[in-house]
Amino acid sequence: MFAGETEQGQASRPIAIARVAIGFAQGLALYGLNEWEKHGLIDGVSSPLFCACAMLILFLPVVLLGGLRTLRTRTLIVWGAIAALVVAGLGAYHGTIAIPDAGTEHWPGPPLVIFTAIGLFIAHHLVSAADADRRWIATYDRYFDQTWKDGVRLALAVLFVGALWLLLWLGAALFDLIGVKWVGETIQKPWFALPAITTFFALAIHLTDVRASLVRGIRTVALTLLSWLLPVMAVIGAGFLMALPFTGLTLLWDTKSAAGILLSAAAALIVLLNAAYQEGEAQDHPPLALKWAGRVTGLIIAPLVAIAAYGLILRIGQYGLTPDRIYGVACAIVAVVYAAGYAASVFWPGPWLKRLEVTNVIAAYLVVAVLLALFSPLANPSRLSVNDQVARLDRGLVTPEEFDYLFLRFEAGKPGIDALKALAARKTGPHAADIAKRAASALARKARYGEASTSVVERRELVTLAGGGAFPAGFLEQTWKSFEDPLQNCEPGRLCDAVVADLDGDATPEVVIFAMGDRRVYRQANGVWARIGTLSGAYCETDGAALKAGRFAVNADPEPMADVVVAGRRLRVVPSDDKCPEIKPVRPPESERP
Repeated sequence: MFAGETEQGQASRPIAIARVAIGFAQGLALYGLNEWEKHGLIDGVSSPLFCACAMLILFLPVVLLGGLRTLRTRTLIVWGAIAALVVAGLGAYHGTIAIPDAGTEHWPGPPLVIFTAIGLFIAHHLVSAADADRRWIATYDRYFDQTWKDGVRLALAVLFVGALWLLLWLGAALFDLIGVKWVGETIQKPWFALPAITTFFALAIHLTDVRASLVRGIRTVALTLLSWLLPVMAVIGAGFLMALPFTGLTLLWDTKSAAGILLSAAAALIVLLNAAYQEGEAQDHPPLALKWAGRVTGLIIAPLVAIAAYGLILRIGQYGLTPDRIYGVACAIVAVVYAAGYAASVFWPGPWLKRLEVTNVIAAYLVVAVLLALFSPLANPSRLSVNDQVARLDRGLVTPEEFDYLFLRFEAGKPGIDALKALAARKTGPHAADIAKRAASALARKARYGEASTSVVERRELVTLAGGGAFPAGFLEQTWKSFEDPLQNCEPGRLCDAVVADLDGDATPEVVIFAMGDRRVYRQANGVWARIGTLSGAYCETDGAALKAGRFAVNADPEPMADVVVAGRRLRVVPSDDKCPEIKPVRPPESERP
């Protein structure tokens, strides 16, 4: 987040003292927040305030560390005030949306922290470059120099702090050898660890500012190495696109993660292309091989992004919005800008890929705007997902049995809780009573996983019994420990499948539960059901559809147990106590005996 220039070769002592003081104060403030939460002083009312303070303490000192000596005093004050208001506002909103209950985790979630750091890094360099050039839009050289140099500084600062802690742990281990335990115990205390991390991070920022010329050298080496990975990735991307007409898109969609992988590949190409481009075409830079690789890359990003966007559209059409899919849409929007701009730069007359510069600046402003929208009331993923999923239920696109009530309860924050309460109070409309009962049951849950439902009716609705019929007596009624419960991975919206059949030839049926990635076999003995084994063979996501379609059978041979055949695949029962056979010693011949 910084663009500290040290053309004089050495930063002044007051700047060094100020930076270390800011880092130490940040650590003390984080310790104060930790104590605030540790003593249970946060409730539903103070949670937004706590989140706002946490975001402010996490990010404002870093803005000040980077702005010292780089920004003019007036600019630093204005930009610092704006950054403080924005991050505190995002934190307060997060506290009202994502923290519905007292006693839960009150710190800002990882998505908010990570994406705020990214957005603030970009915004800081838009501001610092403009301030340095005394114009609203700076020259591309300025953007490039400050952004990449400070990216290296951040990486070096993180490595510096990591090295510090390796040394501290090594020192603690040495003292532990002679029975001195207090050193290791001390470095784990928040009052020591937090100020140490932030103070040494600030010191690393200052040291890299003092040696800015060395940082530029490291940056040049890193960019040079990255740039020569561009031809490799360009060949991979081009080969993938040429293979698609022969393989089709079905295999892509079967992975359930095609959009994320495609967007990641596009992002890698964008980073590598910028590493090769650097400040633009110059004499003997870049080499001809990189120029051609850059042109190919500029063209192949667009189809990768287009396929990813198409996959997202299909997935949302089938299953509706979720927070992850909304993040995917946001990434796709930014990727479309990059793809269009880079493709245009290939054909634009003039120096090599010159229009890439305009695209990068536009995309930077777009990223900041998109991130602000995602973590503010404008486009909050939890709120949008909840509204869409409830609308799908109301339109009949998903049945009350398949609707994921637990998503609303545990993964959608306060909007999900509010929607679940509204569903539990529903009295009119199709299936109102059924929906209300299921929503009330979800509200009563204390954990999404590992908590068995006490209602036999509710448990029966979590499983689709292949071939119809009923479960054996006592199977659903039995009280299980949470980690032994056969239905622990079954939930509304992700139902399990079951097969009831006599597998061992004793005229008493066993039960096989097909859950996500897990197939367990249960048998009753002395009136108690217990797991006796699992099914071998690869887990296939198509097993559920095959079972529902009746494409399963049980092998007639019960020795030692019959196999279950699903869609033509024979799955053997592997007992839980399956052991290797005992190896008996071989007796030597009499002639060799002593």
